Amino acid sequence: MTITEERPVERAGWWRAHSELGVSIVLGAVGVLVVVDTALESGGSVSDPLGPRTIAFVLGGALLLLSALLAVDVLRGGHGEAEAGEDVDLGTPADLRTVGKLAGVLVATAALIPILGWPIAGTVLFWGAAATLGSRTPARDVLIAAGVSLVTWIVFDGLLGVDLPGGPLMGVFGA
Repeated sequence: MTITEERPVERAGWWRAHSELGVSIVLGAVGVLVVVDTALESGGSVSDPLGPRTIAFVLGGALLLLSALLAVDVLRGGHGEAEAGEDVDLGTPADLRTVGKLAGVLVATAALIPILGWPIAGTVLFWGAAATLGSRTPARDVLIAAGVSLVTWIVFDGLLGVDLPGGPLMGVFGA
């Protein structure tokens, strides 16, 4: 007969097995932030008793409820499962070079919007993303990026009334 020793559960191992609690903590923190921020905000009127604060309270409460339900599920042994149809090798490390390039394109776009306006900055965004992700037709990509960016600007600025800076093209398109 052999005697087996019981080993105490390692804390790192417990946290690794219950890593979804991190998502629950983030959901709870965002829920608290939404509820507190909404409570501190003055607003509403006599003619609109519900007002926009009601929706914020409902969303904050829903986040808190989801946080609690997820925490209970994880502590009872539940965990997320990998998608069966996913065609990704999770053992392969992330391509940080591509991620860095995409981050650079986003930063460049944010810096260019106030200077050149959305149509040109959006072209940089869409073309830069396509080039970073491996497109081999740069001339076609620039034309498509310019078209998508221009249509996006026209729809948002002209039709929806969302003010996007046009930059030097404002005079060209009469906006």
